[in-house]
Amino acid sequence: MQGDNDSVVTEFILAGISGGPHVKFALFGFLLAIYLLTLVGNLLLILLTRVDLQLHTPMYFFLSNLSFLDICYITSNVPQLMVHCLSKRPAISLGSCLAQMYISLFLGITEFLLLAVMAYDRWVAICKPLRYTILMSNRVCIQLAAMSWGGGFLLCMSDFLAKQLRFCGPNVINHFACELQAVLKLACSDTHSNQIVMFTTSILVLLVPFSFILVTYVRIIATVLRIHSTQGQAKAFSTCASHLTVVALFYGTAISVYLRPQSKSSLDQDKYISLFYGAVTPILNPLIYSLRNKDVKEALKKLRGAKMNC
Repeated sequence: MQGDNDSVVTEFILAGISGGPHVKFALFGFLLAIYLLTLVGNLLLILLTRVDLQLHTPMYFFLSNLSFLDICYITSNVPQLMVHCLSKRPAISLGSCLAQMYISLFLGITEFLLLAVMAYDRWVAICKPLRYTILMSNRVCIQLAAMSWGGGFLLCMSDFLAKQLRFCGPNVINHFACELQAVLKLACSDTHSNQIVMFTTSILVLLVPFSFILVTYVRIIATVLRIHSTQGQAKAFSTCASHLTVVALFYGTAISVYLRPQSKSSLDQDKYISLFYGAVTPILNPLIYSLRNKDVKEALKKLRGAKMNC
């Protein structure tokens, strides 16, 4: 909505979806399949880590947190996007848009912090095996998980409290969802402080944990290479390969969006990268961990066997 100087925007139009009805129906079907598979895959991983005693370890405790995060993250965006695929006028109220934006931001930040915690867990397991049960006790694992969730909330609130945004002009967002950078472009109030806080938060959330993960894995690789057994080396690398794959997907897509110089030509590219990050990567986690992890495969076989016996 747009009017005189006192008029304010009460809703946004999400114009990220382009094309005719056939394109929108195809996108709806794709998103529905992705969403259902993400729910099933991540819920199955959470179930396996709960019922299988062999998976009652710090690694799978953090993995179940990651799966829960993925379920929450995709639910914060994709159902709304599916509704818009079937709508002639993909509108969202100002309050709902801001809520979606900050909820997604909170969950995304938490996930990045949790991936760094999981790298620390792998470092302790490989580099400090004799002290692993002490350094990664149940109490420590809960504290590290709580720090990830709490850190995500506090960093998200720093963006929220930077400066209250005011919208009184254009209300068309060239994006699939209410993404922070896309929404900031439509604010008619000064967003300089918001941009500074967002850039600082991006460094704290992306570069600092990513650098920590790189240093951690350099030390892990150095330790693994000192293992004389080829089988031992292969097992150590196998436990880290899944986590490194997830790290590359999450950090790679996010860094390309939030720490790359912005230009008009990058807007369309950014929204598709964000769609991949928000809709596709949550389904990749259970696939990566289940296909590359023998413990998860064994737990799944046991669960199938138990159902067959029943």
